[in-house]
Amino acid sequence: QVQLAESGGGWVQAGGSLRLSCIGSGGTFSMYTMAWFRQAPGLEREFVAAIGWSSGRTTYSDSVKGRFTISRDNSEKTVALQMNSLKPEDTAVYYCAARWQSSISAYVASYADWGQGTQVTVSS
Repeated sequence: QVQLAESGGGWVQAGGSLRLSCIGSGGTFSMYTMAWFRQAPGLEREFVAAIGWSSGRTTYSDSVKGRFTISRDNSEKTVALQMNSLKPEDTAVYYCAARWQSSISAYVASYADWGQGTQVTVSS
């Protein structure tokens, strides 16, 4: 089990950028597949991006592809989400998640460990 804590959320105008960070503790961070999900009010939690153990494999949802970049630093036990060209529809609580499997998954149920979330608000 790994404990996760997100930071970096905030308010930004449409077209702007934000960088989210998530730090892990209590587990072998390098052995976890890491992901970002988000949840807007009244909607289900949805997949944003994921990255494999060695950063060689990444995957993104169609809605953020080309605008967001996920990365990780196993020595620092962190995973980041660089968000560019933000849109109002990106407004949500963003969650960091960890999966003790080598394969990447876009399903909420595949991830056992979650952070508390950080709010991102994009104004038009």
